[in-house]
Amino acid sequence: VQLAESGGGLVQPGGSLRLSCAASGFTFNSYVMSWYRQAPGKERELVAAFRSADRITHYADSMKGRFTISRDNAKNAVYLQMNSLKFEDTAVYYCNLWNYESGDYWGQGTQVTVSS
Repeated sequence: VQLAESGGGLVQPGGSLRLSCAASGFTFNSYVMSWYRQAPGKERELVAAFRSADRITHYADSMKGRFTISRDNAKNAVYLQMNSLKFEDTAVYYCNLWNYESGDYWGQGTQVTVSS
């Protein structure tokens, strides 16, 4: 399984970014695809998750209303639309794939920097 993130960069406060995660090499019927982030000196935290079985999404409280996770089955990709970005959203964002039989897979991460 390979996960490749893209779309990070430098953005001003209040701006938007769309992260992409291209997944390959898996044929799981049931899985969860998520975005996590890790800021300097902090633990990695869940940002948003998408569950394939029922297409339910979950968001961390601080991201609700600003971030949207979506899944494109045809492209085998998951996206994170981030709006109204704040300084505290600065972090490395990681794509995660979890399957109950195989466990966790991680991408290498993409840097998001919110700065004026």
